[in-house]
Amino acid sequence: MTKLYIATNGALAIVSQHNGGWTVDLQMVGSQPQCLAVDSQRPQQVYCGTFDQGLWRSENAGDSWEHVGAGIEHPSVTSVAVSLTERAGNYGVVYAGTEPSTLYRSEDGGSTWRELSALRQLPSAPTWSFPPRPYTSHVRWITPDPLVAGRLFAAIEAGALLRSLDGGQTWEDRKPSGPYDTHTLVMHRLAPNRLYSAAGDGFMNPGTGFVESEDGGQTWYRPDEGLQHHYLWGVAADPADPATLVISAAHGPQQAHNPQSAESALYRRSGNGPWQRVQDGFPEPRGLLTAVLATHEAEPGVFYAANNKGAFRSADAGSSWEALPIRWPQGMRIGRAHALAFESLTRHPIEPEPLITLRPKGRMWMRVHRRTDRDEQQAGGGPFQV
Repeated sequence: MTKLYIATNGALAIVSQHNGGWTVDLQMVGSQPQCLAVDSQRPQQVYCGTFDQGLWRSENAGDSWEHVGAGIEHPSVTSVAVSLTERAGNYGVVYAGTEPSTLYRSEDGGSTWRELSALRQLPSAPTWSFPPRPYTSHVRWITPDPLVAGRLFAAIEAGALLRSLDGGQTWEDRKPSGPYDTHTLVMHRLAPNRLYSAAGDGFMNPGTGFVESEDGGQTWYRPDEGLQHHYLWGVAADPADPATLVISAAHGPQQAHNPQSAESALYRRSGNGPWQRVQDGFPEPRGLLTAVLATHEAEPGVFYAANNKGAFRSADAGSSWEALPIRWPQGMRIGRAHALAFESLTRHPIEPEPLITLRPKGRMWMRVHRRTDRDEQQAGGGPFQV
């Protein structure tokens, strides 16, 4: 069975596939879901951040939800992510970001949180500003490294892409060549140290919206050949091939997010080739808000997208698309799709082994390093969406 979690304007849509058909269950109706995350080692554990009602958690794959977040001081939760490499007991370490820009960490499955306060002390912090609400900013995206335990990236909208090497205890400020307005940031377990940023930088400076790093975020470059839309929103990589990418883009924020002037596009890139526009099976650009994108390791070569026209699937690595035949509730208007998360009950082809686990010792948590095949090789031994 496959499940898609789609954060829409007024509800969380849980789309399930049963015997070839797709059904939808609306949860948290009346809220404003903004972001989603699934604990890959506990796929029943799902987190949803809302714009005005804080953070919510489901322990049964979305059948029911409870408000969590003791320690999170702000009701607007704009990003959430679960680490593949840091575990605390049976849970992945969870990170949540808010508006105003504050980052939190949970080691008990989201029940309690503590602020990672060093982020707000960075020299660039006073300059962070979100253009529609210039008096504030928010943590738009969080990416825990799927291979390196404790390496963590946080994207501030707008103003900085930040890096931590110790699980958020300390932070490095934005790099001179790095993206300024990252909307989505992805890494791939088959491409260590590589990052892909879909950013709004290209709105004012065409050719700078897609930003890539090959050294873990130390330096960046901007391969934009073929792009005609330079305000980038979503990016996803083929689970089987980190060099095959799909991005969503528009000419600017109004075309990306405003239904009255909506017009957006999808692009695909394979290897070092140029970006190519994708239109086969996807809705017409006019009236189309930018899509959120997702992939899952259980389905190599498959991409999913969600936008105001519905949910879509590509089975040929993003080259062509088809609308999922979902029976939406009568009269429902999807509006803007803010986030898309994916859960499959199929076992992952590659099961990650945490590099760091956290074990209770009295009232403290102690870190325990697990020796991995990579360690053995290095020692000369044996052979993871405002």
